[in-house]
Amino acid sequence: MTTATPAPPRAVRTAAALTFLQGLGGIALAVALVVRVLQGAPAAGPVLGAAGVLVLWFGGVIFACVMLFRGKHGARTPVIVTQLLLLGCAWYAYGPSEQPLIGSLGGIYCFVVLVLLFTRDGREWALGLPEEPASQADKAD
Repeated sequence: MTTATPAPPRAVRTAAALTFLQGLGGIALAVALVVRVLQGAPAAGPVLGAAGVLVLWFGGVIFACVMLFRGKHGARTPVIVTQLLLLGCAWYAYGPSEQPLIGSLGGIYCFVVLVLLFTRDGREWALGLPEEPASQADKAD
């Protein structure tokens, strides 16, 4: 006997969709690296290795996004970890790489996704807390 999991709130679904776009961007970067090697880039081994890592990472991110969108609670953690890792990449782009516009935009994007995942509705859904009926919520205020 299985119990139906409640649908994730709108904020969690939006975060999943935004992270899905990041996953597609990561896969596109991997494809660009492979094309670069096919065009004769030197040191093909490290470039193909990086492409393989990107495919594994962002393929997993896309899978987690689909599962999160479908209401699987365990998929929230990989999405959060991805945002934290990409915040580090945004910091590096902003500072040491001297690309402040790209770093700022990437950091803001990651921050928005994290905020969406940690809204009150998102936390309650992730913890499996029952939804409070509207009539009781009005009485509590």
